[in-house]
Amino acid sequence: VQLQASGGGLVQAGGSLRLACVVSGRTASTYATGWFRQAPGNERSLVAAINWSGRSTYYADSVKGRFTISRDNAKNTVYLQMNSLKPEDTALYYCAYRASVTLATTGYNYWGQGTQVTVSS
Repeated sequence: VQLQASGGGLVQAGGSLRLACVVSGRTASTYATGWFRQAPGNERSLVAAINWSGRSTYYADSVKGRFTISRDNAKNTVYLQMNSLKPEDTALYYCAYRASVTLATTGYNYWGQGTQVTVSS
């Protein structure tokens, strides 16, 4: 399984970015996908997750109401729409995969390469 994340960049506080993660390779028939982030000196943490159908989602408290995770299974792509960005959102963002039909917040075992998001104040 391979994951390719894109869409990061430099944006001013209050701005928006949309990350995309394309999943390819020998995937399970159903899988959950998560977006994680890691800032320098911090541990990697889950930002948002979505189940196979897209009907169940999870958001970290710090991003609720600002970020939206979605997926297009026909394109094998998961998105993270990030609005009202804050300087504390600055981090390397990773997408991750695990075989599952239900929503998952742990157990991810395949990772993308990361895309940098930098929010200036």
